Amino acid sequence: MADQEQSPNGGEAPQATEHLNIKVTDNNNEVFFKIKRSTKLEKLMNAFCERQGKEAKTVRFLFDGTRVTGQDTPDSLDMNDGDTLEVHQEQIGGSR
Repeated sequence: MADQEQSPNGGEAPQATEHLNIKVTDNNNEVFFKIKRSTKLEKLMNAFCERQGKEAKTVRFLFDGTRVTGQDTPDSLDMNDGDTLEVHQEQIGGSR
């Protein structure tokens, strides 16, 4: 029957691709990166900062509300294609 299609790996969801498209946004700018699932996010974070003229130590990156470190990878964070990293200005000290 034509309506009984199966994926090549036995009917389960297709295997995740090796590359992901990740959006990085600081609410003013959006930059899209295509990276491997095993690539340390440090490369992406540094590239974003370089493109935006920011120092990496002055910003923080969040994925689903959790701070991302340079040693994290898309696999370690269980990221999917099209996910977004948010960039926020690091706040140091208080106003008093």
